[in-house]
Amino acid sequence: MENNEHIIELLQDIKALMGQQKDVLNVDDLARYTGLSKSKIYKLTHLKLIPTGNNKHIRQKFFDKKSIDKWLLGNPNVSDEYLEQKFQEQLKKKSRFN
Repeated sequence: MENNEHIIELLQDIKALMGQQKDVLNVDDLARYTGLSKSKIYKLTHLKLIPTGNNKHIRQKFFDKKSIDKWLLGNPNVSDEYLEQKFQEQLKKKSRFN
């Protein structure tokens, strides 16, 4: 039984490593690649604080790995406090127009 668990862990590690070889990432891939939670990725995407693909005909979000690497190396602020501040600013802007 313990041997099977070890094999499953190894296969999961291999799958994760293979996912990092992709040039285009979906939200699940990006979460594994960056260690960010999916909810944080969705917040960053909604606030347009993370580089995403721009195909309006595809509902699912995709991310260019090279763009993400550049963004990560730029030391982005992904703290919950900063995201909440940006979200509140966006709400204030929208309420002014309504």
